[in-house]
Amino acid sequence: MDNKLIDENAIRRLIAGDESVFTAVYELYSEKVYRLAYRFLKDKEQSEEIVQETFINFWLGREKLDPAGDLWLYLYVISKRLSLNALRKIGRSSVLIEKLLQQISDLQNNTEEFIITHDLEQYIEKAIDKLPHQQQLVFKLSRIEGLSHKEIAEKLQISPNTVKNHMVEALKTLKKHLKYADFCCLAFLLIYF
Repeated sequence: MDNKLIDENAIRRLIAGDESVFTAVYELYSEKVYRLAYRFLKDKEQSEEIVQETFINFWLGREKLDPAGDLWLYLYVISKRLSLNALRKIGRSSVLIEKLLQQISDLQNNTEEFIITHDLEQYIEKAIDKLPHQQQLVFKLSRIEGLSHKEIAEKLQISPNTVKNHMVEALKTLKKHLKYADFCCLAFLLIYF
C-alpha cells in the first residue's frame, strides 16, 4: 500500500482497527519519524525508541484521526513532542548531556549537521545582538570568553551582583526570544544554559 492508497477510506479502516492499514502507514512513515527523532537526539537507539513510541501513540489515538487529515502531520507532532520530552530528560542529566555533546561532536563533519549548526549559531548571535548593550557584554564575557562573574565585575568595574542580575535578565530574554524557534534552539538552550 503506497501513499496514494492511504486515502480517506483507508484512514476510516485504520480508525476502525484495520492493522493492515496501520502496517502500511508504519512502512511509509517510520523512516521519516526516525530521521526527525535523530535530528533531535543524535542517538540511534533513542531515535528507534521514539519511532516505536510514536506509532504506539498513533495506534492508541487512531479514533481521533480525521479521515481527510494529513497522517504525516499527525505523526510529526507526536514524534516531535516525544523527542522534545527526551531532550528535556537529557537536559536534566549531566551524563546524558555529555553523551549528546559527544555524539554531536562525532557528527561535526556531516554537511547537513554543519549547515543546521551554522544556521543556529547565526540565529543565536542575532538574538544576543538584540540584548541591551550591558547584558550583551556580560553574556559574551561569561558564555563566550568563559570569565567568572567576579572577573567580569572587575573588567567592567561593576559589582558581581550587577553581573549576576545582567546574566539572569539576558538568559530570560534569550529563552523568551527563542521560545518559538526550531527544536535546535531548545537543544542549544538545554545544553548551554
